[in-house]
Amino acid sequence: MENETQIKKRKLQITTMEVTGEIFVVPFFGQGHLFPAMELCKNISAHNFNVTLVIPSHLSSSIPSTFSNHSPLIHVTDISVTASPPPETADEPGSEKEVQSSGRRGNPLQEQNLQMGKGIKSFLSTRSGVRPTCVVIDNMMSWCKEIFVDHEIPVVSFSTSGATASAMGYGMWKAEAENMKPGEIREIPGLPKEMSVTFSDLSRGQRVRPQRRSGPPGDHAKPDGHTGPPNRMRPHGPRGGGGGGGSAGPGQKPRWVDEVKGSAALLINTCENLEHVFIEYMAEQTKLPVWGVGPLLPEQFWKSAGELLRDHEMRSNHKSNYTEDEVVQWLESKPHGSVIYISFGSEVGPSIEEYKELAKALEESKQPFIWVIQPGSGKSGIPRSFLGAAAITDDSEEEEGYYPEGLDVAVGNRGLIITGWAPQLLILSHPSTGGFLSHCGWNSTVEAIGRGVPILGWPIRGDQFDNAKLVAYHLKIGFLMSRGDSDDVRPGKFKKDDIAAGIEKLMSDEKVHKQVKELSKEFEGGFPASSVKALGAFVEFVSQKAT
Repeated sequence: MENETQIKKRKLQITTMEVTGEIFVVPFFGQGHLFPAMELCKNISAHNFNVTLVIPSHLSSSIPSTFSNHSPLIHVTDISVTASPPPETADEPGSEKEVQSSGRRGNPLQEQNLQMGKGIKSFLSTRSGVRPTCVVIDNMMSWCKEIFVDHEIPVVSFSTSGATASAMGYGMWKAEAENMKPGEIREIPGLPKEMSVTFSDLSRGQRVRPQRRSGPPGDHAKPDGHTGPPNRMRPHGPRGGGGGGGSAGPGQKPRWVDEVKGSAALLINTCENLEHVFIEYMAEQTKLPVWGVGPLLPEQFWKSAGELLRDHEMRSNHKSNYTEDEVVQWLESKPHGSVIYISFGSEVGPSIEEYKELAKALEESKQPFIWVIQPGSGKSGIPRSFLGAAAITDDSEEEEGYYPEGLDVAVGNRGLIITGWAPQLLILSHPSTGGFLSHCGWNSTVEAIGRGVPILGWPIRGDQFDNAKLVAYHLKIGFLMSRGDSDDVRPGKFKKDDIAAGIEKLMSDEKVHKQVKELSKEFEGGFPASSVKALGAFVEFVSQKAT
């Protein structure tokens, strides 16, 4: 960590340099989108660009003070957004009752986007005709692209996921995978053989309900648009399309294909070390400049190989039942590489029935574990974190969900059950952690890889399936959850014995532990050199377009 004197010295050096231009960055609302966008801002500012992060007001609390202090070239613009509280009882998405009532009660996320769109227009109108060099828009915010196009601002698309999901979604569409028959395996030209599509791939994610197409807000609405996040109310379809959305169905055109139309280039939160072939495939298919500019993890992550990370130094600390020091104390009491870490992220996870099976498996196991349980676990609906404070009518109100009652007593000190926010980087960097049972969200995946922790993939929706295949079949640094000896990894069917067997396999397989340790060495030298080069190419490209 820099001390105060070093920070002041760095700021003084920056202010004496000539500013090259200005770039806006517009992230999506979830932390899995916000955090990479913040790191992208830092990296762009290092090229002497003013960078303005444009966010809805309720995300301000998720941005640590160190972010703006990082550089005088970094700015944050809050767009005032007040979301309506979600209804007390939500109708089943897609049901006849839901369709009939949706017009009466409205979609709180769509209302929020409407306000966001108006706020962006108002913000642009205050700039007296001064246009930025370009705007980088998260694919999940592609509905606002035309607002910037109307102001003659060049647009660059940004995927916070990896390249694999986008490439696989596109490849399946071109290979007409929707016509596959049971037992068939279909290779995708240009992609690795081990990533071939199986018939079971077509039904992955079916437990997740299909999207409702409500269209972007305001006068930019289109019949095939979408406003919702890849979350419990509006998940991606069965196949992911990078950070930008799933397809209408297995083997059909991914949403990102339309979302990047009109963009000058595409930035992806990945690097050549992990996904070289997938980045090349995307560039070939889109005919756009495609740059891997990640993984966009905190600066300390790259400067502290082999050291214990402290999340509170990098990210805003949220409510939790354990402090970081208490988590460290618990981990210190466990043997090297013995702990299985379990977390499904903050957006979507298994059903309550699946959580119960997981609890049984952990109770009967002898494996030390840390299990992170988010508010609302096992429930459908929009996570309140997407809607801000207005989504909660009472400050003391908690979003209820599944909790494994009695498990803490049954396992004693062998298990640590964290409710709410967990210091994931700390846990993954601790020597006692030997495996990660994960939904395979992209940020979690690269954080584990960077710290040499093998992964047991339990994907739930969208890009997570392709990330899990990347881990298990291409990088060979983990496994996929499965039933018995079959390759059927669809969610919603895993039982206690399947979960226990998966954990045992991950924790005992020396080959995957060795493989992930070798891969993690690629990142010991700091932020990937290929991504540094890609960022340089990107800023040079947008500078030329602006002249």
